[in-house]
Formats: sequence, C-alpha cells, structure tokens
Amino acid sequence: MSTNPLASLGAGFSNEAFGSQAVFRAVLQALSHPGRTVAVDHDAQTPAVGHAASAAVLLALLDSDCTLWLSPRLAASDAGAWLRFHTGCTLVADAAQARFVWVAQGDALPALNGLALGTDIYPDQSATCVVDVSRAAATTTDASDAWHLRGPGIRDVAALQVDGLPDDFEAQWAANHGVFPRGVDLLLATADHIVGLPRTTRATRGATALQEA
Repeated sequence: MSTNPLASLGAGFSNEAFGSQAVFRAVLQALSHPGRTVAVDHDAQTPAVGHAASAAVLLALLDSDCTLWLSPRLAASDAGAWLRFHTGCTLVADAAQARFVWVAQGDALPALNGLALGTDIYPDQSATCVVDVSRAAATTTDASDAWHLRGPGIRDVAALQVDGLPDDFEAQWAANHGVFPRGVDLLLATADHIVGLPRTTRATRGATALQEA
C-alpha cells in the first residue's frame, strides 16, 4: 500500500489567522527596532532541520505568490515540502530569483549583492533573508566582538553579539546599506528568537565600530 508523504509533515499553526498575526507582529517589532531580540511564540510543528523561529516566520510571511530559496541543508530536508504544503510558495534553485531566502546554521550565506535588491522605483521587490545563527543577543557597547548598529529605530547605538555570519559580512552589509532604497533585509534567528537587520541599519564591528563612536 502506498503512503501519502504529506502525512508525515508537521502541522502548521493550530489557528492559522491568530498564529500568523502573532508571528508577523514579532517580525515587525524586530525590523522596527534593529538589534532587539524578539521572541517568536508559536505552536507549529516545525521541521527538524532549521531553527524553529525561522520556520515559523516563513510560515507567517509566505504565500502562493512568493518564491523561496533554501540553503543546501534545508533543501535536502523536508523543510521545503513543509512550507510548500502550508503556504503554497514556490521553491527556486537560484537565490537571485527568490523573494525569501532561508539559510541554515552552518551553510554559506549567499552574497548579498547577488540577491534580489529591488529597484529605486520598487524597492519592496527585494529579498528578505532569514539566517539561522547560533547566537544573536544584545550586549554592552564595550564588548570587543559586538556589532554596533545605528539607524532608524535605534536610540544612539545598539550592540549585538552574533555567531554565524561570514567573515566579510561587514563589507557586504556596508555595500547593501549603500544602495538604499534598494537592498535586502535580514532576520537573524536563533531557535526561538529573531533579530531584525533592515537595510536602513548601519552595522560595524569591534575596532571599526569604536572608531565611529
């Protein structure tokens, strides 16, 4: 007897409307206050691969008009099938064609300038990149490894410790910030929290950040 492979996929939000609204509010809070850790509360049965907070965020944001690119670890798992089943999104093999990008912890972050940046007329047609990291937590501004964030939604400066970004992220993010109003927005995700990093935010690290203070 054949079995339905969809039967093995975990459930989405028990109440789709309320669940999506709650997670969407968390995303708005994170992007409105860059550097702030925001809890993602949900009851979805998320896939085993990828952080649960990321899966819940994408479950809330994706719909049948959205394209999604998954990093290799996620693409080899049932994460794509789970999101396709619950949201109707389309998976794409080219990250440049995706409106949403999900990168598992340990997988390489695609070059930001190779993702959809939108246009000066339609900056909203850019990609939102959800990146799983092992740590993303607020810290003090004098921490030697802290990222210092400045821009809209931040009073003076916000300090953030992040583990899992590429070595050249500071240069990549400066270039992304420099093409405003175009550019990608990032959501850094741990297992149960997210931190927003919209394109309007400047991010410098360590000695570079202290020199700007």
